Amino acid sequence: MLIMLIFGGAGILFLAMSLNALFHLRWVRRLPSLKALAATQRFQDTEERRIRCSAVIAARDEQMRIGETIRHLLVQQGVEIEVIVVDDRSVDQTGDIVKRLAKEDARVRIRRVDTLPEGWLGKSHACHIGAGAATGEWILFTDADCWLKPDVVSRAVSVADIERVDHITLTPGLSEANLGAQAWHLAFLISIANWISGANRDRPAAYFGIGAFNLVRAPAYRECGGYEALRLTVLDDVKLGLLLRRAGKRTRGFIGGDDVECHWGTTVRSMIQVMEKNYFAALDFRTGTALAAGLAGCLLLCAAVLGPLTGTVMGLGAGLAPLSFILPAGILARRLGWSWRAAALTPFIFPVLLYAMLKSAFFTLRQGGVRWRETFYSLEVLRKSTVR
Repeated sequence: MLIMLIFGGAGILFLAMSLNALFHLRWVRRLPSLKALAATQRFQDTEERRIRCSAVIAARDEQMRIGETIRHLLVQQGVEIEVIVVDDRSVDQTGDIVKRLAKEDARVRIRRVDTLPEGWLGKSHACHIGAGAATGEWILFTDADCWLKPDVVSRAVSVADIERVDHITLTPGLSEANLGAQAWHLAFLISIANWISGANRDRPAAYFGIGAFNLVRAPAYRECGGYEALRLTVLDDVKLGLLLRRAGKRTRGFIGGDDVECHWGTTVRSMIQVMEKNYFAALDFRTGTALAAGLAGCLLLCAAVLGPLTGTVMGLGAGLAPLSFILPAGILARRLGWSWRAAALTPFIFPVLLYAMLKSAFFTLRQGGVRWRETFYSLEVLRKSTVR
């Protein structure tokens, strides 16, 4: 009887998580189109004012995509754009590519970092340097491998004006991803749906941010402390949203999709590698939390796998309940213009997400910290310095 209750509880918990995701997806949408924005009176009132935006890119050994990233920024419509690239100790052709583009277009500027100051993560320091050189009313922090649609910055600024917010953030899309990577992306979006929903509903403790597209009003950025306060914070993009929330600023988050096409993983294996640095950091390096989450996840997965073998209704329900994730995944796939097959594969990706989280915690604990771009940061320092 107890075993059957366990299987029944596991099935109910899976269904509850799916229903929770469906609830939050009401506020997880794509950035509105210009046509949709044009229908609002507020947009019509501000449409003719040309906004100056400073795009800041922290770049280290990004020769493969940095050129096209800058070109995509330079053709942004409806805004006055400047591009500030901080070449953070690159040893490839990144600096040469940016310098060549700077000669071709005066809107491109480059700052070189040869030595990382003590007490800084490389990316946080580079973003700090870039923001210090920004002259725009808005500062866009974006990654060196992200290609933006020509109207995305203008649309984001318009949404910010219409909704009177200080921060617009978009999740990264995928370039050349296979079906497995798309399913991973859908599972990832489901796992953070409550973060996006909370920010979009102005929930008191909710915050959100993504490094692929963090667009912030310059005065709000400086008021909240900016990257000066994020010196040794691994999840700097997310925690920038936290600083803004603490400063009384409001955020709107959207699904990036093809608006923000990033080369951040094209297979499930590469996604696991990308997340090795981040997943344990998302738990603020709390070992107990990681162990509890890992144990709970493993028990649920065991119930789903072993349940159908019992030949009971409760066991069968525990095995089928995870398939309910196909519904929220299908809604997200439709919003992204993807095939239903990626949504059908999504329930089978959640065990991989759990594995990635446990792997991140294991390797971080084993080596006593995080090694990122040839620099090692001890766990003791990160725990002490990360923004919570």
